[in-house]
Amino acid sequence: MPDPDEQDLSPDPGRRPPPVETSLLRSRDFRLLLVGQTTSQLGAQISGVAIPLLAVLELNATAFEVGLIGASSTVAFAVIGLPAGAWVDTWRRRPILISSDLARMVLLATIPLAALLGVLSIAQLVVVSLLAGFARVFFDVAYQSYVPSVIGRDRVLAGNSAMEMIRASGHVVGPGVGGVLVTLVGAASVVLIQAVTFAVSAASLAGIRRTESPVVRPAVRQRLRSQIREGLVFVGGNRILRATAITSAASNFSFAVASAVSFIFLARTLDLSPAVIGIVVAAGSVTVMLGAALTPRLSRRFGSARIIWLSLAITGPLTLLSPLAQPGWTVVLIFVGMAAGEFGQIIYAITNVSLRQRLCPDRMLGRVTATMRFLIMGLFPLGALLGGVLGELIGARSTLWVAGAIIVLSPLPLILVLRRTRDVEELPSWHRDEPAGTV
Repeated sequence: MPDPDEQDLSPDPGRRPPPVETSLLRSRDFRLLLVGQTTSQLGAQISGVAIPLLAVLELNATAFEVGLIGASSTVAFAVIGLPAGAWVDTWRRRPILISSDLARMVLLATIPLAALLGVLSIAQLVVVSLLAGFARVFFDVAYQSYVPSVIGRDRVLAGNSAMEMIRASGHVVGPGVGGVLVTLVGAASVVLIQAVTFAVSAASLAGIRRTESPVVRPAVRQRLRSQIREGLVFVGGNRILRATAITSAASNFSFAVASAVSFIFLARTLDLSPAVIGIVVAAGSVTVMLGAALTPRLSRRFGSARIIWLSLAITGPLTLLSPLAQPGWTVVLIFVGMAAGEFGQIIYAITNVSLRQRLCPDRMLGRVTATMRFLIMGLFPLGALLGGVLGELIGARSTLWVAGAIIVLSPLPLILVLRRTRDVEELPSWHRDEPAGTV
């Protein structure tokens, strides 16, 4: 029997074409990709609640220490983000993904072990977050470069939307489950679930049959520094990538500032229990799944290029409701603020990444992705540390106001460069040898 991933999924001329999402789901390799990412995202959301609560409730962490843990998980993007892109462009992507999953599995498993032995500390959480962050750099860069080879460039928007919609189920279930499990068995034990999900993700990726295209290496081997410079010049010479980098960096910086005080605000200012915190985060994350499901429709309605900045411009101001929450019934305001922010961010993420996968040449995709991640995530550690410092100086509520103001201003660079473009198809492909001004 032929491999369904190798079959021509285009419809017969005499019948109506099936939706792109349906044809994708008929692909065994795409389904495996979904299984791996859904599982790992579920675990990530569970431990995303467990680790901050572990630090705050069991290790009595200060706002600065929580910020330090958050910063350590992303500092790798600033340290090896650019070299990772150059390496990914010269290696096959799937082995990188599998190795990254297995490394994170082992690292996270050390947390419940240390808790069992009674030696767990803030220092270990920082070190584990730091090393897992290095593995995440390679995974994130390789993953965005790997997706087009599995589903094809012409289906990346539908594929990314389908993956985010199904993975978002982890955003809905994970925090609630994580909060309840923290109450029942303790935060350290819950982290073990994340380790197991990384193992499942690695196994799913290993089962994909489609062979990647051979890696094209230049006839004359370039030095690593030259390869990195080529990626930086490519991004710097492209007005859309420049604007995207600024907008994404501002959004991520805002999230980093807020992340240092969010759990302190929920647990101490609003006096919510771990179970309720998990439910609040999960309820807000319902909009992630909704946003991912609606992205293809919204892209058709408003334009696949226009929706990139419109998603942030509309939802950003609503995030300012979060710091208005008070103990009691007004806690619903933080749900509305979080829900609006997550709705806009997931639409922005899907459409922005899909634009890059559509227009960037394959041989540059790893470096462009890494350069963008470097520019975007490089500010995260600073944001997390700033959030921790602001939390100590002006309090959690005022820090959330600062973060909200940044997110409101973030879409301005993209509005300036894409305001006259409705759809991605109106833009030319980004060829390395074309003058930057033509893009």
